[in-house]
Amino acid sequence: MYFKLTKITEDVRICLDENRSGSALITSGDIDTLTLDEIIQSKILEAVQRVHLKAPSFFLEVGHNFGDALYWEPDKNCGWVPLPQDFLRLVVFEMSDWERAVYQAISTDDPEYAKQRSRYKGIRGNPQRPVCAIAIRESAGIVGKALEFYSCKTTTATVKRAVYIPFPTVENGEVDLSQRCYTAIIYTAAALTLLTLGDKDKASALDGIADSLLQ
Repeated sequence: MYFKLTKITEDVRICLDENRSGSALITSGDIDTLTLDEIIQSKILEAVQRVHLKAPSFFLEVGHNFGDALYWEPDKNCGWVPLPQDFLRLVVFEMSDWERAVYQAISTDDPEYAKQRSRYKGIRGNPQRPVCAIAIRESAGIVGKALEFYSCKTTTATVKRAVYIPFPTVENGEVDLSQRCYTAIIYTAAALTLLTLGDKDKASALDGIADSLLQ
């Protein structure tokens, strides 16, 4: 859902119990004066990113689709799909012959990943217990992040669901974020603002509130 940057800024101000707009907080000779709104707005995208990475899957709204390109390792009935450049977090991935979807991908550093490369089929993920991993792959001559999937019954399987959350950006004065995460994002942005102002204790308290809102 899209929220106006001005609305988010206003709600962070309320969270900080600050009512006067544009009051200078930092003034130093050759450095441009920063208003409170400018400090807040410089923290909003970082707050969205932090909360979207931390939030449970069921807090995340329908994100962006991917998975149009599909590559196979036919000898193992596994493969990979390239990830978009703005990929931040996996929401869900499911192949057509799987009995369940995957909501969290492992990394190549995870001990479970070594099992997926095993020559023994029973050790790797399967349609009853699928596994996904984020790795670096070459697809169509381009090297980049990809989502590997283990494994399917045959190489005729297709992508059933593939949804991700992108890195947040400001477009036309708006930010796309998950509505259920909104209040946690406000508290996180407020905490980041307080850190900039040197109030670590209050920032830590607001961070704690943000975490509790994601339970």
